[in-house]
Amino acid sequence: MTAKNPVVWFEIYVNNIISAQKFYEQVLNLKLMDLTMPENVGSGMEMKAFPMEMDQDGASGALVKMPGFEPGKNSTIIYFRSDDCSIEEARVADAGGTVFQSKQSIGDYGFMVLAQDLEGNMFGIHSQK
Repeated sequence: MTAKNPVVWFEIYVNNIISAQKFYEQVLNLKLMDLTMPENVGSGMEMKAFPMEMDQDGASGALVKMPGFEPGKNSTIIYFRSDDCSIEEARVADAGGTVFQSKQSIGDYGFMVLAQDLEGNMFGIHSQK
């Protein structure tokens, strides 16, 4: 069996899905789309999906607003791919977030930035340069 990247989906829980959508769109320079849930899935759930191609490797995910699930100060960190993570780092403050750890080398594995979104969720940005 060929080893593959193990992450296939992620969810970032938020209280204000509109401001969270604007934040991630501004920082990552991409567009999120509404993700319609089947009726049998919990009522009151709203989702905004990151771009995805179902036939490609890698993971996608969504911002999620769902009663009973609170954002912030969690133990899951999602890393977004970047050509140069200093570009997205420069957008974080203007989008209303906070840079927790500026761009740093992680040796042979490239570089990373850690930041917090508007609701305190920590996320990472990874690049090879």
